[in-house]
Amino acid sequence: MKQVSTKTITDTVRKMAIEASYDLGDDVLKALEDAKKVEESPVGLGILEQITKNAEIARNEKSPMCQDTGLAVLMIELGQEVQIVDGDFTEAINEGVRQGYDEGYLRKSVLSDPLERKNTGDNTPAMITVDLVPGDKLKITIAAKGGGSENMSEVKMLKPSDGVEGVKEFVVDKVIRSGGNPCPPVIIGVGIGGTFDKCALLAKKSLMRDVGDRHPNKFYADLELELLGRINKTGVGPQGLGGTTTALDVHIEVAPCHIASLPVAVNTQCHAARHKSVIL
Repeated sequence: MKQVSTKTITDTVRKMAIEASYDLGDDVLKALEDAKKVEESPVGLGILEQITKNAEIARNEKSPMCQDTGLAVLMIELGQEVQIVDGDFTEAINEGVRQGYDEGYLRKSVLSDPLERKNTGDNTPAMITVDLVPGDKLKITIAAKGGGSENMSEVKMLKPSDGVEGVKEFVVDKVIRSGGNPCPPVIIGVGIGGTFDKCALLAKKSLMRDVGDRHPNKFYADLELELLGRINKTGVGPQGLGGTTTALDVHIEVAPCHIASLPVAVNTQCHAARHKSVIL
């Protein structure tokens, strides 16, 4: 059995938290560059140029690309042949977030209670999801999820008779209603199936995929591209000021569901799609 120490986990999460806020992924940068080639609005083109310039400055000067450095979302794939040693797994992750947000001078945005509104002061606790998988690897994915885009997310319990057209209508309508609030161009994560809570998690997980990474099922891969095309015809545009680049991509994840249900979730991600993955 492979052993992974909590110190290794803490050190890894610390580095990832900083890197995610400083370095926009190459997949997102490429999508932004591609968008600049086809954006029809002069204002929209100017915004896309500012976004890429901002990302360049953040990477070169080692500073956050956005003042909202987000709530730390950790997606863990824990191999069943991995043993965590020398401490508590959850606390090791939170300590990594705590150190990373302090060392990286990242804004602390977590409240200990949703109504009392008292800041914890160190951006913990992180939101942690653990999936037990075969093998002897530990995969850690971190996403810095900002409040502006997260607030533009939604779950809807459709009727089974609404079908795929109902899903399309809900997703596109949600983008239109969100307007410029989530700082478009956005990446739209869609969860379909499962239960009320499961479809929301699926939508969140889909945002961990790289831009351009299509669903392995051709039906859903085609649906991703169809939704992307329809969203970019809405005219919302960069920062909601009009244009042909409202979204950089749409990702879909699905799960089995009850015969009486058709749960659908939209999890919105701004253009600062900050996520990193490491396999230990």
